Amino acid sequence: MVDSQDEHGTRPFEEVFYPAERVPFVEWREFSGAKPTVALVAAVAVLAFVTGLSNLSRAQPVVEGPLATLIPAAPILVRFVGVLLAFPLGIATVGLGRRKRLAWLGAMVLVPALAILPLTTGRTTEIPLLVLVLLTVPLLVANREEFDQPLGLSSLQIASLASILGVGLYGTVGAYGLRRQFLELEGWGDAIYYVIVTIATVGYGDITPTTLEAKLFSLSVILLGTGAFTVAVGALIGPAIESRMAAAFGTMTASELSLLEDHVVVLGYGDVAESFLDRVGDGTDLVVVTDDAEAASRLTDAGFEVLTDDPTDEAVLADARVDAARGVAVAGDDDAENVLAVLAARDVSPDIRIVAVANKETHAKKLDAVGADEVIDLRSIGGRLLGASILDGDAPDVDPAAVLGFAEQEADPTAEDQRTTDSETGEDSDADTDDPESQQSNTDAR
Repeated sequence: MVDSQDEHGTRPFEEVFYPAERVPFVEWREFSGAKPTVALVAAVAVLAFVTGLSNLSRAQPVVEGPLATLIPAAPILVRFVGVLLAFPLGIATVGLGRRKRLAWLGAMVLVPALAILPLTTGRTTEIPLLVLVLLTVPLLVANREEFDQPLGLSSLQIASLASILGVGLYGTVGAYGLRRQFLELEGWGDAIYYVIVTIATVGYGDITPTTLEAKLFSLSVILLGTGAFTVAVGALIGPAIESRMAAAFGTMTASELSLLEDHVVVLGYGDVAESFLDRVGDGTDLVVVTDDAEAASRLTDAGFEVLTDDPTDEAVLADARVDAARGVAVAGDDDAENVLAVLAARDVSPDIRIVAVANKETHAKKLDAVGADEVIDLRSIGGRLLGASILDGDAPDVDPAAVLGFAEQEADPTAEDQRTTDSETGEDSDADTDDPESQQSNTDAR
């Protein structure tokens, strides 16, 4: 016993002066994590663009690096490679900021490729680009697990991208096959150039068809190319614009609404709804339908899913997937609007459980008459809680989730039997303390 007491007595001294876990002097993860990696990739993209512009501005680019003799057409390469790789690397930087796996793969190809530029030119002004590349590649490899998000393209977006690639392949192969029917079209490079300027509707006129067959082929490339490009732009940029506008107005996009299932729809927004969201928002999938744009924006900033529209409109409730919800809470401050919301919800889903709040006692029967499964009379409950607090000195804590009937855990069916047993045996319990008033308030709530 004495030895164990001595050991116990010395343990605090050792823990204070010889801690097992030491506090690091420098948090290296802040300098080598995902965010610094994204920042370095962005810096590489900017420096590559500046270096490329510098080479483009020279009448004759410098080619004196160790790779100058190994790379064919080195003067042409160093003139254009910096600018050409900087743009896709900038796009990859945006994707890395969103933790996209495809962006990481693109960066792993583009960043090492940019090392060719300083190693080919041999200019001292391009050494910073080489240093940045050598710093960025190890960080990309070390943080590869951080960039694990899928690209998440829809079927329309994939189809539109495939159509652009298909038209490009069709135009390149066709132009090369019909090269004898074009002026100044001799090789694959000319064919690719011709397809790009044709789809872009630039048409410099340097490569022109000379036969009817070649002219018809050019028309087909123009029609198919412009159509595919227009559809692709709408499919790729449209969802981004929709998401930005939805975030600005505090509402959900159509794609987000389609994923809703087994959620709780809150129709209207008021004091009760605010308390309800504060208590159950973390553990329950919630969608708030309100036409109050200011409240919708505030709820969106707080992390709630919001549909900014009329909560009494059947079409809006259908968009909120009321038919797939676990229940509907009608909790607006206007009882007339609550009555219409109950009617709309019952019309969209006849079997859905609807719990409504009556702000005035005289409106409780109206809400019950139009189809609410349960009506919460706020004034009655508040009065009984006030009475319990005055007479007994202690008011029971009322959970808005339990009051509205959407608590995460169902009530224990043996609880009532246990309370009866405790009452008969004279045991003092919390259930006995809250029993008379809470049972009466629950009765009034129903």
